[in-house]
Amino acid sequence: MTAPAASAYRLTPNLFGIGFGVAGLAQAWTAAADSVHAPAWPSYVLWILAAAIWLFTLIAYARNVAAQGRLRAELPDPVLGPFTALIAIVPMLLGVALAPHARSAGEAVYAAGLVLTVLMGGWLTGVWIRADTKLPQWHPGYFLPTVAGGLIAANGSAALGWTTLAHVMFGYGLICWFVLGSILLVRLFTQPMLPPPLLPTIAIEVAPPVVAGNAWFAINSGRLDLGAEILGGYALLMVLVQLSMAGTYRRAPFGPGYWAFAFSYAAALTDGIHWLDAEHVDGRRALTYLLLALATLALAALAARTLLGLRRRTFLPRVPAPAAPAAAG
Repeated sequence: MTAPAASAYRLTPNLFGIGFGVAGLAQAWTAAADSVHAPAWPSYVLWILAAAIWLFTLIAYARNVAAQGRLRAELPDPVLGPFTALIAIVPMLLGVALAPHARSAGEAVYAAGLVLTVLMGGWLTGVWIRADTKLPQWHPGYFLPTVAGGLIAANGSAALGWTTLAHVMFGYGLICWFVLGSILLVRLFTQPMLPPPLLPTIAIEVAPPVVAGNAWFAINSGRLDLGAEILGGYALLMVLVQLSMAGTYRRAPFGPGYWAFAFSYAAALTDGIHWLDAEHVDGRRALTYLLLALATLALAALAARTLLGLRRRTFLPRVPAPAAPAAAG
């Protein structure tokens, strides 16, 4: 019996950005439910959808990687390796969302995701130190394993009431942001522009200050203080940078990389919801619903474009065809 043919498509770890983005929108609806008593059911639906997408992606990705013999090459890959951290980061978000309904199960899911996130962050950092990676190969996806992982862990730990761990993980993510952020800005400022498929990763530049802002609000019980104001100032700069990049992003071919926008922008809008609540802004209920509408419609448009790409078989990268054997002389 012959073995089944390997898939003609290569499933890459940035596909986990789909579930990550849906979880980001779920966070925004959860924040709105807490601040202006928005309906809770949209967040429940989105959390369940995020979990289903993550699980489906994990199964399909693992089978594809195994079938194509890429098990040992995925994490060290200088371009796509950082995205493998989303395999562990998404369960942290899901665990926190589950905890109010099933505390022990939620804590277990969160703790498993946290441990795996820290281990992967440490391993990947070691790979980056040892590998002969050139600066032009770097891109903002390098924020994911330690910066996003650490700051999301800080937010989750604070939400679960684990204050000391929240402080530790906030420091973990913050220092990694300072270190990696310096390298990545030097790369973006001084090296040639990222290749078109990687242009959407520049959206991740807005994530550190807003994810840190959300974590800080969780740590300090939603108060507006000096820490929140400092993070808000840098977040404003990064939002303006995103607006200036609109023309550049249009040069990127549509593919899994576009899901880099989803969580980053959802986190920015969630931070805005926290700011409206902390400042007790007049009309904050209407403004919160406006932010939710923007986030929900944007993700719906991204999902629709993804489904269209899947139907046309243009969304997923294809495995390069093997070179034809040379003709005999």
